[in-house]
Amino acid sequence: MPHSISDLNAFLAVARAKGFRDGARASGGSASGLSEAVRRLEAQLGLRLLNRSTRSVVPTEAGQRLLERLGPALDEVEAALDAVHGLRDRPAGTLRLNVPVSAARLALPAIVPRFLAAYPDIRLEVIADESFVDVLAAGCDAGIRYVERLEQDMIAVPIGPRVQRFATAAAASYLDRHGRPSHPRELLSHACLRGRFASGAMTEWEFERAGEVVRVDPSGPLIVQAGAASDLAVDAAIAGTGVIQLFEDWLRPHFDSGALEPILEPWWQSFSGPFLYYPGRRLLPAPLRAFVDFIKSA
Repeated sequence: MPHSISDLNAFLAVARAKGFRDGARASGGSASGLSEAVRRLEAQLGLRLLNRSTRSVVPTEAGQRLLERLGPALDEVEAALDAVHGLRDRPAGTLRLNVPVSAARLALPAIVPRFLAAYPDIRLEVIADESFVDVLAAGCDAGIRYVERLEQDMIAVPIGPRVQRFATAAAASYLDRHGRPSHPRELLSHACLRGRFASGAMTEWEFERAGEVVRVDPSGPLIVQAGAASDLAVDAAIAGTGVIQLFEDWLRPHFDSGALEPILEPWWQSFSGPFLYYPGRRLLPAPLRAFVDFIKSA
């Protein structure tokens, strides 16, 4: 039969203090409460643990044996609980995040160094994955996704830039040879560098201007895995192979350097930035709670 930790602690306090009143003072309880707890424990064990008189309380042989074994065991339990409470007050441990490559590249660099500096006892593990996975089944504490790929039963917290755009660009050398399109449909006659998701899907390129939405499905000489091999498509675009569409922030350094030239900018579509998402549990692991609080305060 399982025994209450509080009843065992009550016995320990009385046996060590050799009295109910002294035990109550040492434990912060009441003498009557300790007496009831000891009686309950003795009834469960079917053994007398303490010999009581008006002048003293002395462990029986069974009580002495229990005292000798129980003291170190409960001290170890208390130390273990103190260690767990320490994790709450000073977060420590491993935080595993499942994120798309775009978030690892565009959202996390502004957050991770400051977070790790603030919480030196936390180890952050980031798994970059374009697949739509169950983060818990994948062994992760949380994930980062865009709103259209969030699971309905998850808590979502904004992280990173709140508004992003898809940019379209090509090298000036390519545009000098093939012309600069003025409308998205003109891309159907251009060499376009596409990305395919791990699921096999290759989404259309979408543009929007003054409420008009235009979707095109261009072709071209290169298809790469979205995210994981997007830098190859960027390099090909810089070399003059064709037109690329990617996150504006991903291409911005190449705009600034002149390696790529923006095209169709009035048609670039805006969308909501990413979200950190995690199960709606009341008690979060300390590293995840620290991360959630950190990005909320950023």
